Amino acid sequence: MVYLYAAIAGAFDLLAGWFALQRATEKIQPRYIIAFAAGVLLAVTFFDILPEANLKTDAPFLALGFVTFYVLEKVMMIHACGESECDTHQIGPIAVLGMALDNVVDGAGIAVGYLIDPLLGLAITVAVALHEIPQGMTAALIMREAKWSRAAMLLVLGLTGLLYPVGALLAGLIPEGFQQKMLAFIAGDFIYLGAGDLLPEAHRRFNWKVILSVLAGMALMVILKLLVPIV
Repeated sequence: MVYLYAAIAGAFDLLAGWFALQRATEKIQPRYIIAFAAGVLLAVTFFDILPEANLKTDAPFLALGFVTFYVLEKVMMIHACGESECDTHQIGPIAVLGMALDNVVDGAGIAVGYLIDPLLGLAITVAVALHEIPQGMTAALIMREAKWSRAAMLLVLGLTGLLYPVGALLAGLIPEGFQQKMLAFIAGDFIYLGAGDLLPEAHRRFNWKVILSVLAGMALMVILKLLVPIV
């Protein structure tokens, strides 16, 4: 089941890119999608992941996850953005590598969450899949502006999506005693992506609908938690 969850998360990467290439983002404001994804990431972090982590001993891993993805996003990864806000630039091997590393870590996070509690694995899968929507859309838009062929764009998105199951497979090598530390690392990752990457992008201009989108993303995960208790 854990590999199915990882494959679903990877499929969202490809589907989001395909969606963007249909120019559907011209009809939908990407900032609302970005804001909703941020709300989901933060809700899963605060209500599902952190309660399972041992912050008394693993706080350094929480900080390490935050710092790691701060550096990766600034140096290698693609910054989520809407079509009108995307900076047109060449997407090269470094950006693709950043996407790949992000997906491997997220795949491992899904697996570790599943090993601790299958429903926690499901919650992390939902958060990762929804986060992939703005990331996949952004990657496709930038590649389109860089004059990549449609086939090349979908191939890159498909291959990076396959790295989720790879990450899930590698998570099987993590000793059981290290799983909570990995969970804290994933929490740091999600806090940065949600609060440090997605929220600032969604709030480039004040908009009540953006705020409501963030709250809707958080509310969705709270409702799911109540309907299917994770703890």
